[in-house]
Amino acid sequence: MNESFFPHPSNAPRPFRVIGAGSLIVDLVAEVSDAFIARIGRQKGGMELVDSATLEEIVALLPSPPMLSAGGSAANTIHGLAHLGIPCTFLGKLGADASRDFYVAAYQSAGVDTSRIRYSDAMPTGRCLSLVTPDSERTLCTDLGASGSLSVDDVNVDDFRDCDYVHIEGYLLFNRELAVSIMQAAKTAGAIVGLDLASFEVVRANRDVLDDLLSEYVDVVYANEDEAEAFCGVRTPEAGLAALAEHCCVAIVKLGADGARIQASTGTVAIDAVSAQAVDTTGAGDLWAAGFLYAALNGSDPAIAGKCGAVTGAEVVQVFGAALPDAAWERTREQFKNND
Repeated sequence: MNESFFPHPSNAPRPFRVIGAGSLIVDLVAEVSDAFIARIGRQKGGMELVDSATLEEIVALLPSPPMLSAGGSAANTIHGLAHLGIPCTFLGKLGADASRDFYVAAYQSAGVDTSRIRYSDAMPTGRCLSLVTPDSERTLCTDLGASGSLSVDDVNVDDFRDCDYVHIEGYLLFNRELAVSIMQAAKTAGAIVGLDLASFEVVRANRDVLDDLLSEYVDVVYANEDEAEAFCGVRTPEAGLAALAEHCCVAIVKLGADGARIQASTGTVAIDAVSAQAVDTTGAGDLWAAGFLYAALNGSDPAIAGKCGAVTGAEVVQVFGAALPDAAWERTREQFKNND
């Protein structure tokens, strides 16, 4: 590990390099027009929590049935890391339905440890409707289901003791007590904490506490341009990056087709995007984080880690949903070998 760039525990690498914390949900991906987004009264590019009935009403209005896949922000990152050979586990909750078996099988097939997944016999697995417009932008409507019932009682310091790095999705901040409990447990266990801000709505709703949370608990923070603007009030990547870097060892602002910016103790680097024909941006930031973490955890410098993030981000925008086919993972692993 490159000590001058990426923070890491003081001890030798632990059995699980990364544990994810967040929602295990089914993605429903549908192609729609901008007019459809306006018709249902959603803000394009955002994420809103809805109840099951509201989600069903929107699904009924779709021009064609949605495509189903395993999803969840941190879950996508963990699934990607496992495909890249990083030992991973996950803290989240599944419901009492067929999706439970689907998730466990999918994770175990990819090599993800499932011993930390909790289960609810009273609630269904959560769902996220991803509405993709012709410009490949996605608007999310999420029914958390069982994943939303993950509670402080489900969090144990022992879950993190054998993990180097905790990757937390910002959506958990809608339950501040839970998010703080996870961060505190991770720090007590001596793990490094990374937080993906996830959505500008998350930042706006939690702006009153984000400064303190980032300074006290978070070592690595990820944001896109909208989230960085919501945090600092200025829509330039330089301003957002500087504001986030005041609180965290490593700050990242992802800029889509314009690449990314990374600031760490070694300085600031600009990362070029990998050219791709985008059809759906669902999971782009999640898979970017997977590529970045793969390289950073293996000791790469910020430029190489960012390049690996750009590769995985470019792969996923070329498919609908956040699940890459086996051929794409093979291609990605070959590209990463060239960076070693």
